[in-house]
Amino acid sequence: MSKGLFISLEGGEGAGKTTQARLLCEALAASGRAVVSVREPGGTRLGEQARRILKDEDEEPPTPRAELLLFLAARAQLVDNVIRPALAEGKCVVSDRFSDSTFAYQGYARGLPLDAIKAANDFACGGLRPDVTFLLDLGAQAAASRVASRGAQDRFEREDAGFHKRLADGFAARAAAEPDRFIKIDAGAPVETVAEEIWKSLKRFL
Repeated sequence: MSKGLFISLEGGEGAGKTTQARLLCEALAASGRAVVSVREPGGTRLGEQARRILKDEDEEPPTPRAELLLFLAARAQLVDNVIRPALAEGKCVVSDRFSDSTFAYQGYARGLPLDAIKAANDFACGGLRPDVTFLLDLGAQAAASRVASRGAQDRFEREDAGFHKRLADGFAARAAAEPDRFIKIDAGAPVETVAEEIWKSLKRFL
């Protein structure tokens, strides 16, 4: 049995992660690879319940620390119940966001201590990290335009420009710290071009 491959797609709001994750799953399946698609938060009953709490506006939104712990609870369930079993069976797992989003959103953008996030995330994941991460890079103006065109916005999409600037800085810092894992992709290109670049870059990991 071949070793499974864990792939994550990261980036700010409006970068096209969900679309590219779907297209990548289709390409992997067409090439004969067994593939499992997951999203964060989500992918399990617990994760989908956490997603509703985290994404929806509420009279009492989660505090930054509560937000972090909700994401990590959803991740722990997803890792144990879906991702690790799939990888053990030799499947490819494509995740629409994973732990790098936690460092970018709750660390750089929300201002929680990075060392505390690392310790908590390591516990939640049991040390699991993606084999390759595609960072979909999109300029602030283009990202804002895409998000606005989608109509209703969730709690994170409605954050101010300063939040999204810190978020982008966080992803850039993560990519700089692990250049062997991260592959930066210009998300401003046409959808088909972005998909082709991801597929071309992924082939050396297959």
